Amino acid sequence: MKEEQKEQKEQKEQKSDIEQIKKDLEICLKEKEEFLRGWQRERANFLNYKKEESERMKSIIKYANEEFILKILPVLDNFEKAEEEIPEKLKEDQYFKGIFQIKIQLWDFLKSQGVRKVEAVGKKFDPNFHEVVEEIETKDKEPGIVVEEIQKGYILEDKLLRPAKVKVSK
Repeated sequence: MKEEQKEQKEQKEQKSDIEQIKKDLEICLKEKEEFLRGWQRERANFLNYKKEESERMKSIIKYANEEFILKILPVLDNFEKAEEEIPEKLKEDQYFKGIFQIKIQLWDFLKSQGVRKVEAVGKKFDPNFHEVVEEIETKDKEPGIVVEEIQKGYILEDKLLRPAKVKVSK
């Protein structure tokens, strides 16, 4: 009898051990799922972070030359002013052609960097791209049309670098 009781006791202990192992296994499986979901969320967050950082770096690179370009624009303005002031007979002189070839190269460089001119003369005044310097009384143009450009405006990619300074019809 004692042996039978001993055997039954052992079987109960084994059953108890098996049930405990099953409970532990269930807990482990739940924790595994929880950890897996957490890891998946963090992985998605990390991928989103990488994508955002990549976009931010592209933006930084895109506009990195902005300050440099702003410093070059007055040089280009001076070339254009000088070209306007040269008498017609000297415009064919090889010396002046060579000097103004530098202006062309400078503009080609700026275009390659994504710079373009703001359209002004003949266009409707747009405060996003134009800065009014003066209003002129005109009879042949409707009010708000750009009549003259005092200083050229420039855009870098999709960002205004410098508004065009203009005279507008009243």
